[in-house]
Amino acid sequence: MAKLHLEIITPQRVVLNEDVDAVVIPASEGEITVLPEHIPLFTRILPGEIRYTQGKNQHFMAVQQGFLEVAADSVNILTDYAVRSEEIEVAKVEAAKKRAEQVLSEKKSNQEIVLAQSALQKALLELKVARKRRSSS
Repeated sequence: MAKLHLEIITPQRVVLNEDVDAVVIPASEGEITVLPEHIPLFTRILPGEIRYTQGKNQHFMAVQQGFLEVAADSVNILTDYAVRSEEIEVAKVEAAKKRAEQVLSEKKSNQEIVLAQSALQKALLELKVARKRRSSS
């Protein structure tokens, strides 16, 4: 069976560089499923969850905004932030969520509110992805 080469890159590191069977990506047009021999595509991705399969195993990742390029049998994602579900430290994410909620409950500047909203969205996404990994294991 044909494979896709999936590479996910952030400014800090290469998060993933593996062959996969299929990948589902949160794109600006909605969720996109990419299979081998997909037509060429370039689009924006939105914060959300990436799911990819390798054989019978399904894997999950949390990503922020970025860009998706599909060419031949490769999928390249450039994003501000990405983390594999197995790398998510739930206790740290829960603490970040509480800090963000605390800032939002106080009367703060617009900048602090925007930063707290962003941190809260990121934390909620990571918790969702971490829970999916646990439930699929």
